[in-house]
Amino acid sequence: MERPDLAADIDAAAEALVGVLDSAVSRHRLSVSPTQLRVLSLLSSRPETNVNGLAELLDVVPSSASRLCDRLEAMGLVRRVADPRDRREVRLVPTATAEVLLAEVRSRRHEAVRAVLDRMPVRGQQELLRALVAFGQAAVIAETPDISARSA
Repeated sequence: MERPDLAADIDAAAEALVGVLDSAVSRHRLSVSPTQLRVLSLLSSRPETNVNGLAELLDVVPSSASRLCDRLEAMGLVRRVADPRDRREVRLVPTATAEVLLAEVRSRRHEAVRAVLDRMPVRGQQELLRALVAFGQAAVIAETPDISARSA
């Protein structure tokens, strides 16, 4: 039975999850802002990203993305490297220091989520996992361009 406020309830639960994840990181003094951390995470998961691609991912103008990368480069967290397929293109690559930082943040976040999961019954954990996997799959399907719409 679906309740009429299901979307609001899910939004509230998502806020709680985001709060757990954010507090796991904010309790520790990081040398980067949340935005810089997001950029490092995006670059780590998308190794062929250039400034224009990053700007699109962040929904900002390329000059803003470039300045953000300038700061990360000055901190030793990002390198600009020539794209081997097209030397005119420049990729943004997280440094080893950035990867260590990301691993540390991931570890802290996993620990915080585990602490909350430990307070849930096992059945609730399993239901949560199934629901989140189904939600993630539905979200990916919603983002996939419709082939029939492209051929029209």
